[in-house]
Amino acid sequence: MSDDLMKKMLRAVLQANKNGVSITRLQGEYRSLTGEFIPDRKLGYPSLECFLRSIPSVVRMENRMGEIMCFAAVCQETAHIAQLVARQKSSKRAPGRSQMLNCRMRSKLASNFVFYGRSRLSLSQSASSENGSFLNVFPRWPTLSSFPALSITISNVPPPPTPKALQPGGYNPQVVQSRISEVLKKYCSGLWLSKLPSVYRDMYNQDLPGQAVIDLENWTHICSVEKPVSTNRADRLVYPPQPKPPSPALSPVKPPTTPYTVKPATTLLAKPITTPTTTPFSPTPPSPTSPTPPSLIPTSPTSPFLTSPTWMASPTPTTPIPLSPTAVSIPVEGCLRLKELLSKYSHGLWAHALPKLYQETFKVPFPEDILANLSLLLDICTVEYPMADNKKKAILYGPTTEYKAKVGLPLNSTPMVPPLLLPKEEFPSVLVVEASSTDQIILRYIGEGYSQALETMEESMSTVYSQLSAPRLLPFPSAGKLAAVKVEGGEEVVRAQVCEVMTDKVKVYYVDHGFSEVLSRTKLLELQKDFLKLPFQATTCTLAGLEQFSSELSVLQTLESLAVGKILLVELLQHDADPPQVVLYDTSHDDEVNINAVCLKALQDKAMENPLQVNSTYMNVSVTNVCSDGTIFCQLPSRGRVKLNEILDKIEAFFITQVTSESLVSTPFCGKCCLARYKGRWSRVEITNLHGSRVLDIKFVDLGVPASVEVIELREIPPPFLHELMVIPPQAIKCCLAELEVGVWTPEAVLWLRGAVVNSMDCSMKISMLDEAKLVHIYLFISKGSQDVTNSVNHQMATSACSPIPVSTNTPSPLDGAGDASNPTLVTSAWGEKQLVLPPLLELPQAGQNMDVYVSVACHPGHFVLQPWQDLYKLVVLMGEMVLYYNQREETPGPGDVQKGEVYAAKVDHNWHRVLVNRVLSSGLVSVYELDYGKHELVSCTLLQPLIESFRQLPFQGITAQLAGVEQRVWSEAASIVFRNHVEKKPLVAQVECVVEAELPWDRKVIVYLVDTSREETDIWVHNIMADFPEEQSTAA
Repeated sequence: MSDDLMKKMLRAVLQANKNGVSITRLQGEYRSLTGEFIPDRKLGYPSLECFLRSIPSVVRMENRMGEIMCFAAVCQETAHIAQLVARQKSSKRAPGRSQMLNCRMRSKLASNFVFYGRSRLSLSQSASSENGSFLNVFPRWPTLSSFPALSITISNVPPPPTPKALQPGGYNPQVVQSRISEVLKKYCSGLWLSKLPSVYRDMYNQDLPGQAVIDLENWTHICSVEKPVSTNRADRLVYPPQPKPPSPALSPVKPPTTPYTVKPATTLLAKPITTPTTTPFSPTPPSPTSPTPPSLIPTSPTSPFLTSPTWMASPTPTTPIPLSPTAVSIPVEGCLRLKELLSKYSHGLWAHALPKLYQETFKVPFPEDILANLSLLLDICTVEYPMADNKKKAILYGPTTEYKAKVGLPLNSTPMVPPLLLPKEEFPSVLVVEASSTDQIILRYIGEGYSQALETMEESMSTVYSQLSAPRLLPFPSAGKLAAVKVEGGEEVVRAQVCEVMTDKVKVYYVDHGFSEVLSRTKLLELQKDFLKLPFQATTCTLAGLEQFSSELSVLQTLESLAVGKILLVELLQHDADPPQVVLYDTSHDDEVNINAVCLKALQDKAMENPLQVNSTYMNVSVTNVCSDGTIFCQLPSRGRVKLNEILDKIEAFFITQVTSESLVSTPFCGKCCLARYKGRWSRVEITNLHGSRVLDIKFVDLGVPASVEVIELREIPPPFLHELMVIPPQAIKCCLAELEVGVWTPEAVLWLRGAVVNSMDCSMKISMLDEAKLVHIYLFISKGSQDVTNSVNHQMATSACSPIPVSTNTPSPLDGAGDASNPTLVTSAWGEKQLVLPPLLELPQAGQNMDVYVSVACHPGHFVLQPWQDLYKLVVLMGEMVLYYNQREETPGPGDVQKGEVYAAKVDHNWHRVLVNRVLSSGLVSVYELDYGKHELVSCTLLQPLIESFRQLPFQGITAQLAGVEQRVWSEAASIVFRNHVEKKPLVAQVECVVEAELPWDRKVIVYLVDTSREETDIWVHNIMADFPEEQSTAA
């Protein structure tokens, strides 16, 4: 191909992508059009980037978030093409397979970076409420076509034939075939087709002919080419040929791989984009006659703990890794073991954690040289770098089993009735109908599309059947037939399925209400076809963590009393299971009740506890933890403590001999009981918090010690010991020192008490009171002498200079004092450290461009906060790292002098945030602004820590914004509430009107139009809604 023709083809590739092409994907895009690769090396350039920079008339290059993007350089003859491309709708094809937010995060404990309609910290609802539907904050899944009825078939179809003018020169097929065979011998587990030319060039110092890539699929005796359905990659895998089975010569030829058909979801691309109507406060709205604006569909969402891949796409492309010329293949056994590990962590595994996990699981060392060259793993997994500045932080994603779309599994269904769809909400409301076993819970979903649709249908049934003069009886009832049944003593008519036919009676199952009944045959009416359109509403599920105790009487009795007949919230853990795994929550009380955890605790044998009595003295007490508020945890001598130590010793021996990944925890959830290491030994823990899918908070239940760990550090309790271990009550008793107030203790007092009593084997205690909060008030003694109160630790602390309660708070700095603002990129540290650089400014789109956003805070149209939707997964990774780092340093004293205008890390609601100090109050509290979420909070000075350099790399994600298209004024409370309900905690599309730049990141501002594209019928331009508020309603009284 001539140089001029090559440049024209390159320009054509770039012009077809208005948002640019990553330099890592450019070769693949170019090859898909021409059948060849860009010959940068043949032209004498050391890399593709150097070649592209040498042709600025063809390619314009920009560095965005550490990734080089290529755009077509516009010249006069192609300017009109660039304008047309800029106006066309984006296909919004998911470019990669990032699953950082495919983590089903539990918003109870990670509410600030979970994108559900309702936070788990505010799940409380009325137990009698039937309206349990939450806001659906998930944008539509990007379509594969702009035509509503078109389905795209992904099959083993070769790329379109190259035009004759572009056909490469001739080549020797026999030589190429033999070389490809040698390549595939090294990559016996398969090789991505896009990587084949690079490997071929490294091995033979020659380029693989482009025509050979096209002909590859026809060489079935050399290789087999498959499109894997378990990934979102548009690439294909090349495998060595399958060995022929010993069979007769007339054995049938294996048919080609069945194509995988993807039906596009209903989306904006299947209909014209609706433009906003002109309003008095809309000075520059797009004209209805203007060309179609860019697609307003949010890019594939990355919301963690999203429950179905149909609305859980991954926004960020996999970062390719250059293959080393000296790369060697991994042994087959090693490949299988790696795949086994990655299959346990479907949401990804940090590469740096792989050696330790591999060693502990399979009892053999992990080849360390693989970490230095992750390209060796490309045939096994996908590699991603969530932190562009840190190439040592890589996440590995193994091939996953494809979900069964977003549909629920049909239960009690027939071919005439559609299957029940699982709710999109992470925590839908349900009515628990029956609980005969923990693995067969019958429930009904509450809300629109479920209980409300059923109520409408049954009203119609009652009307229709009441108007029939002589309703037709069901002829010849038999097991499995559907019928309509009129409820005894009422006008209601419901659907039922015949279970058993008797002499003159039948047993039926009410498919929408979940219970059975025996009634007369004459009660069965013929069910009209119009009433077969609604799925059966009664469905089943299994309670997570109780699989081994499905028939335990104590568990079933507890479940019956807590759940049956009540409206609860359900957390869907595994959608692809049959039936799905769930966790039930009762939020009708002040404290949220995890029903799964309560049922598990019903197994505990109270006889293994040491009974607590006031004025009793206990010897050989072991103090296991002293908390910062003055509470302490103690272990008393008991049968349970002896039994616990025996079982944990057996578990230690079990794990030493076990060589399997079965014990790895792959589905963590709040309330789950499992094992973790404490001082070199396995101990029982309960999961209390989840920060995404990799980082979680746990509590050692027998020690009272909290910790933050990665999920790879947890192990399932081995089945042979599970029942014995669950019977033993927690051995840590929560206590406090009598006559000393529980609250914020000074660090000196906490450290002194820890040094005096923790791990001491000679402690004794005397109980003075048992309060309603199950807190045991004790006098603690560290010597075997007299048990007089004056000899207690309590008395020593009360009379010594080491006072537990702070006498005075940190001296606040002047309220108008600020850090050095002359250099906005440097902030001094209150801890006397070197000056730390602020993160780089977040790159914002230009005026007229669209941006997929998540609205984290909405006060009113004049002030709300956006987050870039595409990079939110990076923020989740960062916050998980902050939790691990700062929770281990939580007892480190905070700054003595908190400075206004400085950036710190602050603990807010179990999470660590990057914050800006606004004010320092005399009470010891600090007013801070969350730089990634836009919220203002009050925190204690003791909850501030220095923001270290590694947490200053990601730009602050919160963007202050103002709504365009409306006249800015003082908005009334009513207008603010309407605005908040339409945009807060939702992914939307922002069309930028202008960007107000500033030196400091938190002073920047964007003025945008907001568009909700989640509705099938039309797009909602929010400024049109707000413009409908009359002037007098939107002004201050």
